[in-house]
Amino acid sequence: MKPIFTIHAGEYLVASEIEQRFRDYFVWLPSKDTGIDLLVTNNDNTRTASLQVKFSKDFNATHVRDAFRPNIRGTGWWTLNRQKIVDSNADFWVFILYSFENRNQDYIIITPEELLSIFDNTNRFTDKIHCYITVTNNSTAFETRGLNENQMNSIFDNSFPVDNIRCLNNYLNNWTPMINKLNI
Repeated sequence: MKPIFTIHAGEYLVASEIEQRFRDYFVWLPSKDTGIDLLVTNNDNTRTASLQVKFSKDFNATHVRDAFRPNIRGTGWWTLNRQKIVDSNADFWVFILYSFENRNQDYIIITPEELLSIFDNTNRFTDKIHCYITVTNNSTAFETRGLNENQMNSIFDNSFPVDNIRCLNNYLNNWTPMINKLNI
């Protein structure tokens, strides 16, 4: 039997985070799936920001090399549909990287256009796009699909170029663009 009332774990984590951080805003759950998982409104409900939420289990313990694990705060893996990104009506996509070991989470908050640009600039034009996001203990974030061991080591020792298209630092736990949209 399919339950009538369910909320995806990722949607719950994002909604809780927004409600904790921004007490003057409201989080709404759409009643049908239209590619918008959460709607956030300002305190008088005159401005909105729509969110597509992507949650992944923590792959650090099961799929990351032992040598890399001490450097990683969280890592996730998503298989995304390119056309859904292209056609997305969401203002922002929110990727949740939950650490089972630390029992905390990080968020990548990015527009669909910026997300697509990363994939285009890393030559991923296929219908299904595999996306790995890694957050380090140094509070840096990168899209790491296809990087070799030397490149991964350079991420952990902070020598990987932060102007590289794979660098997600500007999106790591950065709710400001969403809040700006609600305050225009």
